Amino acid sequence: MTRRDFCAAAAATLAAGCASLGLGKKRRFAINPATIREFHLPLEEQVRLAIAAGYDGMEPWLKDVHAAKAAGKLDDIRKMAADANFKFINGIAFGQWAHPDRVTRNIGLEETKRDMAALAELECPYIAASMFGLQKKGAPRVTGEEIAARYVAVVNLGKAYGVTPLLEYWGHSVTLFRLEQAMAILRKLNRTDVGLLPDVYHTYRGGSSFAAFKRLDPAWVPVLHVNDYPARLPERLADRDRIWPGDGMAPWREIYAALDDVGASPWFSLELFNPDYQKTRPEDTLATGLEKMRTAGHGA
Repeated sequence: MTRRDFCAAAAATLAAGCASLGLGKKRRFAINPATIREFHLPLEEQVRLAIAAGYDGMEPWLKDVHAAKAAGKLDDIRKMAADANFKFINGIAFGQWAHPDRVTRNIGLEETKRDMAALAELECPYIAASMFGLQKKGAPRVTGEEIAARYVAVVNLGKAYGVTPLLEYWGHSVTLFRLEQAMAILRKLNRTDVGLLPDVYHTYRGGSSFAAFKRLDPAWVPVLHVNDYPARLPERLADRDRIWPGDGMAPWREIYAALDDVGASPWFSLELFNPDYQKTRPEDTLATGLEKMRTAGHGA
């Protein structure tokens, strides 16, 4: 074998290895501002720093969106993002649309309408639809059928704004805490205008199997929350324990392979609540987070 042949063979082997890890594909990376929330930055500054760090998009929190709107800055922020080809991909919201109490639910739906209207101004196509208000012990119980019916109502609500709710499971919740539960709801609905918000940490925290990723409908998954977890029993974990992707126990080979096999191409959005990562500068946190997402699973 000549030196040229050897180098070509080595490059092909390296490329195949990277592809098996999900590193051979062009992936879109976003930031969820929970990752830098201890810095208490307004939305305008979050966006400016994320663009400078090299992110492709953001999941804005609605409290920050509404604050920017009240300050008359929303249109300027949208233009700044558009000029950089930076996308707002999914709004993080907490309207109690699924609550069994009719008054509470109606208030939650009105909040969700305001949230959707603000996201529409940012040309943001999705909004998180979580079990907020139903996640703690002692919260009212709701069945899968009730969640499905109320989720359809909020999906229909979003039609007027061009914003699709993504059904979100939380691993610590007493309601909808497993990926498989959320998938079963969407499968029974059998609609093309629904979506899911999977999360690596919450998948482990709720006791779900990562093998379930192999049964995802690719149309359900426009966004994946990226994070990792230490070697600890799920019930001993809290949000603040999330760590950089690739630094924990998450099976990145399996995750990448499953997404690729089903044809899913989500945004990879970094969502951490770890205060230890927010003790220097937001620029440092953002830079480290992007590098960790790009290399998660390499050499695993």
